[in-house]
Amino acid sequence: MAQNAPEEPGSAAGQPQYHGAPANALPLTASEDRQWATLAHFGGILGCLPSLLIYLIFRDRGPFTAQESKEALNFTLPPTIAAVLANILVLLPVVGNLFAILATGIWIALTCFSVSAGIRVNHGQPHRYRLNLRWIK
Repeated sequence: MAQNAPEEPGSAAGQPQYHGAPANALPLTASEDRQWATLAHFGGILGCLPSLLIYLIFRDRGPFTAQESKEALNFTLPPTIAAVLANILVLLPVVGNLFAILATGIWIALTCFSVSAGIRVNHGQPHRYRLNLRWIK
């Protein structure tokens, strides 16, 4: 005859001993909020993916991060799409070199604007890009 393990106090019969913790993450501290907001802008060097991930993960945990990652995402999304298209069009035989130059120019501009914004946000100042479509409200 198999011996049953003793039940934990407060647990119902047939329920596992350990339960998963709720997925409620703690709010960011002021320092962490500024750090993630800064990283959202610096991530523009790699395109729109870093700011998108930071926005989706931290938007409910810190107001500054939510605001700045959304701003960075709105700014980096159109140039990222344009750069991807330009990199695909590089494969065209005659005009491929022009698209390579265009893709490089987009990346350089995106890098300069992202680093400038990241430095400003790191000092705790919100940043608004002058030319921004603001698709994500």
